[in-house]
Amino acid sequence: MIFVFDETVKKDLEGMAKANGKLFEKIDGQRFLITGGAGFIGAYLVDLLAYWNERKAKKPCEIYCLDTFITGTPNRLRHLEGRPYFHKLSQSAADPLPPGLGFDYIIHCAGIASPMFYRKFPIETMDANVGGVRNLLEFSSRNKVKSMLFFSSSEIYGDPPADRIPTQEDFRGNVSCTGPRACYDESKRYGETLCVNFWRTKGVPVKIVRPFNVYGPGMRIDDKRVVPDFFRDAFEGRDIVLLSDGKATRSFAYISDAAEGFMRALFSEHNGEPFNIGNDAEELSMLDLAKEVCALFGNRISVAFKTSEDKNYLTDNPVRRCPDTGKARRLLGYAPKVMMKEGLGRMKEWYSRNR
Repeated sequence: MIFVFDETVKKDLEGMAKANGKLFEKIDGQRFLITGGAGFIGAYLVDLLAYWNERKAKKPCEIYCLDTFITGTPNRLRHLEGRPYFHKLSQSAADPLPPGLGFDYIIHCAGIASPMFYRKFPIETMDANVGGVRNLLEFSSRNKVKSMLFFSSSEIYGDPPADRIPTQEDFRGNVSCTGPRACYDESKRYGETLCVNFWRTKGVPVKIVRPFNVYGPGMRIDDKRVVPDFFRDAFEGRDIVLLSDGKATRSFAYISDAAEGFMRALFSEHNGEPFNIGNDAEELSMLDLAKEVCALFGNRISVAFKTSEDKNYLTDNPVRRCPDTGKARRLLGYAPKVMMKEGLGRMKEWYSRNR
């Protein structure tokens, strides 16, 4: 029996498979561990592997999805229940993996990426980004994995000065180690240090990606990040609320573009290297983003400005964030294609069926 993917996700996956056939042939017959596999990015990567199994693979891969479900959504992967190649592991990435398991590829995207949630769960956030990556690096060293991918974050750059935007991978960051975002920012930075030194001293073939504001189908509408927050207001018929002056800017990467970049990094030979994965072709203010969402709803709603009751809401919040993706383009062949207007339209389609 062939199960049915969500229509929007299926279109994404079809396009990715068509454009990356030779690259994705490396999926065939391999064993994958995806931590955080019920989260936004993790579940999308699980779907990518499952799509390849169902439609393209000569020999299906094995997919092990690990998650604690603190912020992950179990129903996001319900269409995979019963598939012979799909296995769930309900545990933390920091805990020992069940004995007898071996993997060819490990994708460590477990973590709490929404500021609202990582401030609520700071210890769990640091556990995933430090204890989790250390555990998986040790496992990779003992079991000779072919490649491991660590999900860092654009947050490791903090608030760069104007002359470092777009931001290259060699920028060392402007980050508070004690502020309300530090549990996430600093643990991601230390996670990168672990990765680089496990490569240098133990030869673990690990790569690092720094995603820049990835969005798209699969984001919980109560995720509390800016794009789902705006859609939640719009679907509920309220004006979109900005808890700032709306002038801060971000560059957003649609999930299918980002996922292709992640897989290109995983299958590359650039061990110990960090890569910005984002879209440097567009940089939108929060006000302009809100207006784009309003337009998708026929401008039946508008934008309202309020002040957050949380006094730390804007503390250490970067004024601008835009990646320089030159390194990923040059070394990985990465090239984002989906611009914001199209990506938001796809996201609205998905929310219309799944919110």
